[in-house]
Amino acid sequence: MIHIVGAGSGAVDLITVRGDRLLRDADVVVWAGSLVNPALLELCKPECEIHDSAKMTLEEVMDVMLAADAEGKDVVRLHTGDPSIYGAIREQMDLLAKNDVPFEVVPGVSSFCGGAAALNAELTLPGVSQSVIITRLEGRTPMPEGEKMPMLASHGATMVIFLSAGMLDKLQAQLMEGGYDADTPAAIVYKATWPDERVIRCTVGTLAQAGAENGIKLTALVYVGGVLGEAYDRSMLYHPGFSTLFREASAPSVEAEGDATA
Repeated sequence: MIHIVGAGSGAVDLITVRGDRLLRDADVVVWAGSLVNPALLELCKPECEIHDSAKMTLEEVMDVMLAADAEGKDVVRLHTGDPSIYGAIREQMDLLAKNDVPFEVVPGVSSFCGGAAALNAELTLPGVSQSVIITRLEGRTPMPEGEKMPMLASHGATMVIFLSAGMLDKLQAQLMEGGYDADTPAAIVYKATWPDERVIRCTVGTLAQAGAENGIKLTALVYVGGVLGEAYDRSMLYHPGFSTLFREASAPSVEAEGDATA
C-alpha cells in the first residue's frame, strides 16, 4: 500500500494524527527533502528505508515505490503541505493505478493555511472578499490561458501566491497591471510555521522592495488583498438578529445574503 501523505506546513506537530501514525509504521519513506521538515523523519522506525525525492526523477521514485510494494512493504510518499497543492501527485497516482498498486492520499495542512495563521488573518472577510485565489507567477512552468497574473488580479479577491518569491518585482508589476492599487495591503510569509518563520507586511507597491530588503528569494508565500487591512463587516453568522438552522434570532432580524448554516 502506498500512502501519499501531506507533511503539513513545516512545524513537526502540524502533521495529521493519521500521517504521524503512517510515518511511524512505514517500511519505506520517499520524502520531498527540499521542502519537508527533516525532523519528521525522527518519527520513522530505525529500520525504515528512506529516499530523498529531491535528488530523484519521477521514474526513480516510482521504481522505489513499486519495488517496495511488490515486497509487501508499507510505503509513505511524504509531500510538503497538502499534496493537492503543487504536489505533482497526479502523475504518481496514474502510474500506481496503471500498475494496479493500491494507494491513498492523506491530506495535510497547506502552507497557505500556516501563513494565514502567522498573519492572524481571516482570508474571507465579509464586505471585503469571499474568495481566495491560490496561484503562482508564470516561470518555467507556463500558466494556462486565462490564468495569467493580471487576469487573476483583476478580480480583486484575496490572493495567495506560491512559488514566486524570487520574482517579486515581476509579481508586483503584474498585480498592479491587473488592478490592485499600490497601497493594497500585502504580506510575505517566509517558511510558515517553521522555527525560522518570518512575517513581512507591506503593500503591493512595496512588495519587491520588502522582499529585497529582507533577502527573500525562496520558500515564501505572498498574500494580497483587503483582508490584510482594517476594514470589514461583521459576520451575520453570530449576529443576534440573524437566525440559522441552529438558533433563532434573539434581536430584531437582520437581512443577509448567503448560506449561514455553517
